[in-house]
Amino acid sequence: MDTADTAATALTFRDATDADVDELVALIESAYRGDDSRAGWTTEADILEGQRTDPEGVLAVIQSADSRLLVVEREGGIVACCQLEHRGDHAYFGMFAVSPRLQGEGLGKVIIAEAEGLARATWGVTEMHMTVISVRDDLIAWYERRGYRRTGRMTPFPYGDERFGIPQREDLRFELLVKELG
Repeated sequence: MDTADTAATALTFRDATDADVDELVALIESAYRGDDSRAGWTTEADILEGQRTDPEGVLAVIQSADSRLLVVEREGGIVACCQLEHRGDHAYFGMFAVSPRLQGEGLGKVIIAEAEGLARATWGVTEMHMTVISVRDDLIAWYERRGYRRTGRMTPFPYGDERFGIPQREDLRFELLVKELG
């Protein structure tokens, strides 16, 4: 059995509840910001300081009628999460975080495949969209290996809005990635 198979058999998926908010904020922050994030490969600590999300943002996703915030557990503890949002003919994938101490074990592949299947089954969508900071070449390459394609469609980073972090560079933009769900 390969690493991804081992990872998959140990995971459980459920929808987040209001009671999960603080733990989910801590998980997301640890995967992307600050020194803790440097234990994994998804860190944004060199390009952004400050917060990645906040309790209000996480709670808004949990309570939205068009979204699901999936909690991924292993042995009773939260180890990952991701957002699915229904947007008409496609679903949006976001707020994806895997505990830095578990990155590289194949969990991400299992989680994204589960999320794609849920989006198809729940909303009947045939495409998944996401946005990634365009300078994150390693992360974009990881998504490309999962079947996502770069579109070249960019949106500006929200400079000046510290809810999304404090940029350490002036060239940050979001690129839309798209995958056809078969």
